[in-house]
Amino acid sequence: MRETGWGRLAVRDAHVHFFSHRFFGLLTGGDPAEATAKLGWETPPEAPEELAERWMGEMDRHGVDAAALIASLPGDEESVGRALERAPERFYGWFLVNPLAADALERTARALAMGLRTVCLFPAMHRYSVADERLTPFWELLAGEAGPNVFVHCGVLSVGVRKKLGLPSLFDLRYSNPLEVQGIAMRYPGLRVVIPHFGAGFFREALMVADHCPNVYLDTSSSNGWMRYAEGALDLETVFRRALNVVGARRLLFGTDSSFFPRGWVEGIFREQSAILERIGVNRTDAAAILGGNLADLHSR
Repeated sequence: MRETGWGRLAVRDAHVHFFSHRFFGLLTGGDPAEATAKLGWETPPEAPEELAERWMGEMDRHGVDAAALIASLPGDEESVGRALERAPERFYGWFLVNPLAADALERTARALAMGLRTVCLFPAMHRYSVADERLTPFWELLAGEAGPNVFVHCGVLSVGVRKKLGLPSLFDLRYSNPLEVQGIAMRYPGLRVVIPHFGAGFFREALMVADHCPNVYLDTSSSNGWMRYAEGALDLETVFRRALNVVGARRLLFGTDSSFFPRGWVEGIFREQSAILERIGVNRTDAAAILGGNLADLHSR
């Protein structure tokens, strides 16, 4: 629990990348310590349980009750699975998959069986449309499971760690429009779909999809630097006002986009966003939902 302008509330972060030891090995194909030395970051311990402990200490320091940990490359599901096993009351397990990979269905089923309940898709990264008919077996698998969620990254995609390491980022933004999500959300109403960063440059489109599909959620994470692409002046307060007006408080998920140490949990994101919610007059019940209750509800079945 954390002291806020509404009193003590449970804070649950819907967007934390679990940059494990294995993650850096998969990313570079080399020694994780060499990569983190180049970045000026801490090298994660080899045991994911130890990194989970590091995150729990950080969360305790900031009054964060729980966090969604994202396995940020295909093949790192076990790292988050082991963190989740270490502290199921503090973490939610999310994982990245390329649904067109040969082992996508097997990998997805295995991760879901480990207790990871949210599948993360990055269409621009893996260069496919979520509406591609080749994904039908993937969607049918998820629709047949009890309670999985789907995170679909839309809009601008910039992976800072790749840039800093000089790794190619051949992302195709043609596949980043949230409008492509609408057909899937309507076809599978039992799936809850999360679009991060307010659509990351496709704010209008994300609002349109969420307005028409009650199973679509928006997350608030990161600095939301995409606002510089918007026509006319746009600030985060205006973004929150419009999102609340269209989507409502029960489908907004607070997140930070935290990822590495020694930076740790990005306190500044919480301070800025909670201050905005106070300033625009969000009541305690709605603030509790946005700052943590909605994330808990996503994982309640």
